[in-house]
Amino acid sequence: MSTTHFGFETVDENDKARHVRGVFDSVASKYDVMNDLMSGGLHRAWKAYTVMVANLREGDRVLDIAGGTGDLSLAFAKKVGSTGQVVHTDINEAMLRVGRDRLINRGVVLPTLVCDAEQLPFPDQHFDLVSVAFGLRNMTHKDAALQEMCRVLKPRGRLLVLEFSKVASPLEKAYDWYSFQVLPRLGKLVAGDDASYRYLAESIRMHPGQEELKNLMKQSGFGHVDYHNMTGGIVALHVGIKC
Repeated sequence: MSTTHFGFETVDENDKARHVRGVFDSVASKYDVMNDLMSGGLHRAWKAYTVMVANLREGDRVLDIAGGTGDLSLAFAKKVGSTGQVVHTDINEAMLRVGRDRLINRGVVLPTLVCDAEQLPFPDQHFDLVSVAFGLRNMTHKDAALQEMCRVLKPRGRLLVLEFSKVASPLEKAYDWYSFQVLPRLGKLVAGDDASYRYLAESIRMHPGQEELKNLMKQSGFGHVDYHNMTGGIVALHVGIKC
């Protein structure tokens, strides 16, 4: 039996997707509220910076993986205009439904589908940009997912990975205290779910750090990879360019 991590637990790798789905089924309805509370609203600045770095043009094709409640899909759609396309995807149907409804309420209708990033249902060299925000760490086989993202990108296409990362050393103790003491209690109070937010804190610690993820992206087919730390390394934006 092959195993992998689910937070600090070890599980059968065939079961990880089910465990992750359970987490996001539980938090979907309160996801945006909790994001604002957990980050003090900073997640909006992190995403705005990602949209700026994307530097999209009219007519571009974009794939938003783990698009969840649709923040980036909405912002990307405004950039690519009526001649472009943004495909909004997530492996979790509950999250995707929240995002789809939110987009429709804003007057934006996008192709929206449930799909697994490790087996993307799109042709080779189809997209100008692929993004995955706060979703890569939940994937069972990150290398397979990154290879799939590379496959569907056009030559010189770009992958943006916005993800929690390794915080700067002076912040570690305070960040650990907040993550393991405050965050689960906040989740219990607002979302009625402390376990899912404990998993969130654990999954961040199990995710590759900045340099490790950079190397993994290079091994997955990206010729040039750089990253931008934000908020003391709490979050990093990795940018990979397909050869």
